[in-house]
Amino acid sequence: MFDVLRSSWALLLGMLLLMVGNGLQGTLLGVRGDIEGFSTVELSVIMSAYFAGFLGGSRLAPEMIRRVGHIRVFAALGSLVSAALILFPVLTDPISWTVLRLIIGFCFSGVYVTAESWLNNSTTNENRGKTLSVYMVVQLAGVVSAQALLVAGDPSGYNLFIILSVLVSLAFAPILLSVTPTPAFEATRPMGFREIIQVSPLGCMGIFVLGGVFSAMFGMSAVYATEVGFSLGQISIFVASFYVGGLLLQYPIGWISDRMDRRRLILIVSALGAVAGVLAIFSGGSFYLILVAAFVVGGMANPLYALLIAYTNDFLEHDQMAAAGGRMIFINGVGAIFGPLIVGALMNVAGPQGYFLYIVALMAGLAVYAAYRMTVRPAPLAVDTGSYAPVMPTASPVAMELAQEAFIEAALEDEEAADKPVSAV
Repeated sequence: MFDVLRSSWALLLGMLLLMVGNGLQGTLLGVRGDIEGFSTVELSVIMSAYFAGFLGGSRLAPEMIRRVGHIRVFAALGSLVSAALILFPVLTDPISWTVLRLIIGFCFSGVYVTAESWLNNSTTNENRGKTLSVYMVVQLAGVVSAQALLVAGDPSGYNLFIILSVLVSLAFAPILLSVTPTPAFEATRPMGFREIIQVSPLGCMGIFVLGGVFSAMFGMSAVYATEVGFSLGQISIFVASFYVGGLLLQYPIGWISDRMDRRRLILIVSALGAVAGVLAIFSGGSFYLILVAAFVVGGMANPLYALLIAYTNDFLEHDQMAAAGGRMIFINGVGAIFGPLIVGALMNVAGPQGYFLYIVALMAGLAVYAAYRMTVRPAPLAVDTGSYAPVMPTASPVAMELAQEAFIEAALEDEEAADKPVSAV
């Protein structure tokens, strides 16, 4: 791990600052939108715009990089993000905020593609898995620490937006000043949607559902917390608890997934997420019970993304994995766009409890579908399954490629170990 930090510290520091900025802006907008008198439906559209922009950016950024190069794309998109963050407290109407969120989602996606290309270029076969793990920890740590900044200023003023803009601007300095080699970017030919669905119906359905769950956590958690009357301090703790759960439970769930039928684990994890949502609904407004529920939901949903990728990979050849990963990102992105919209509509009808009703419905539905799939297809043999590779739902195509390469390396090592003759004692 220390080798990874020594070789990639500038990239990781820059990404940490970016995640702090990105993690705070969603929470801050949820609070500020309430102050500005935006309705729940208006806020849901604003939050959804980020994921629409992110999906578009993940598809267009590679072409931009091929045309003008990594450094120009990185600097241009970073400047747009910094400017857009400053404009939020100036243009306080739903349409302007929706456009700004769309721009920020597009730009962050391109920034991730560019930075992760450099990160991928600096890895070797020996440290790819460790690099991915450290990168995931940095991402989650950035989002968690961002929530503490919410109480550092007045959400109705300008200071927090200025801090966001400064953090994002500073994030580019260590990356641009230290990274000299420009990595090559080669687009992977994607698999057809029909092909990937036939290979893993559960993987595709799960990734789509999880897109909706994650976008609700990332985009609408602050809106929910504001509507139930949490204080600023409670809102920051509540939002952070989703990601603390993901950080602490990622590796235990990954370890278990390599030792049992992954469909059974998908069922269990999804069911636990649904139960946690029910706990929040019947908490009687207890902040601590809702906090526990958020921790469990985040602890189940974040690792579930990598678990579904690993399960899908169990049915793929090595040379199909990178292409399949690109399709999985697209399916997840489509689900993420609709998440805030549906949550907003439910909260408009059922009140704040519509937030957790939505999470319960999706997680329970995924658990039921996993149980059904267990009846129509036998589990793959243990020797045919690969290792779990940690990857976040915010993964760009480059991060997904890094995860798939780590998965392939682990699978090849397992195959070599299995082929080695046992020496006589």
